[in-house]
Amino acid sequence: MSNRAAGRDAHEPTLWTGWITFAGLMMMVIGFFHAMQGLFALFRDGYFLVGTDALPVAVDWTTWGWIHLSLGVLVAWAGAVVTTGRTWAKVVTVLFALVSAIVELAFLPAYPIWSGMMITLSVLVVWAVLVHGDELRVSRR
Repeated sequence: MSNRAAGRDAHEPTLWTGWITFAGLMMMVIGFFHAMQGLFALFRDGYFLVGTDALPVAVDWTTWGWIHLSLGVLVAWAGAVVTTGRTWAKVVTVLFALVSAIVELAFLPAYPIWSGMMITLSVLVVWAVLVHGDELRVSRR
């Protein structure tokens, strides 16, 4: 059934475009949170609940700090570009959101509630982009 048959013009924006804006903003927030975690890991080793030996990937806090800081910059960038509606931007956003969730899963023992929140936000971003990603492209034509 085409969009016209459903009573809607193919170029007509829908209310679902808000989900992509949400995904972009959440990615920027997630990126900021990763960067903050990275800075805490770099400058305040005692901030986290466990030592690095309790994490699934036992590397020092400096390494975790650089991982989070770098990922934060990339995730925030992905959040900015996903609102363009380009296919490559959606792929990059989903990829970085999944990487973010995996890194937070590995970081879960260090800060469980925070990491759980970050995983939840990342999953919401993936859902928004995969389910409603084409809506933004249609509305930008």
